[in-house]
Amino acid sequence: MTPEQVRGDIPEQVRGDIPEQVRGDIPEQVRGDRRLRIAGYAALFDRPDGARDTIRPGAFTRTLAEREGRFPLYWQHRPERRIGWVEMAGEDGRGLRIIASIDNPDGRAAMLLRRRAVSGLSFGYRARAYRHTPQGRELAEIDLFEVSVVTHPLQHGARVHFLSAPSNAGREPSGSLGFAA
Repeated sequence: MTPEQVRGDIPEQVRGDIPEQVRGDIPEQVRGDRRLRIAGYAALFDRPDGARDTIRPGAFTRTLAEREGRFPLYWQHRPERRIGWVEMAGEDGRGLRIIASIDNPDGRAAMLLRRRAVSGLSFGYRARAYRHTPQGRELAEIDLFEVSVVTHPLQHGARVHFLSAPSNAGREPSGSLGFAA
């Protein structure tokens, strides 16, 4: 998936809060329903995380190409707490960019995102190809299983950068919040 396929229509009032390379569009097909939408980076390339893993560009290429269905969006990596679905995922020059929907816009996860009490993103994976270095592991190929909204991501910059309010009766979202990188 190319970065162009991942992008959507982020409202102009929010664009100033989002780094230039993150900006894009929330696609038309995700507007007009009650689900809350988030966009951000679940992983950043060439930056070591708290466990000393560094993800290389292209690490998600195979798993994204082979995936037939959507990835689940979990709360804090807990499979019994699925809060939505990843609608789009793709690599760009910065990392793994995702757009996801939260099923219950009135639920606890949505409330905490709106209040900015939680903004971290993370992902569940298995390393297919990696090498050990004195600085930690370099991950060259990853099988992606899930994306999670988390309180404390291992990769500090893996964050929600955009949050759209759900619409009412097919109208455009009533408001949006931006998250800075």
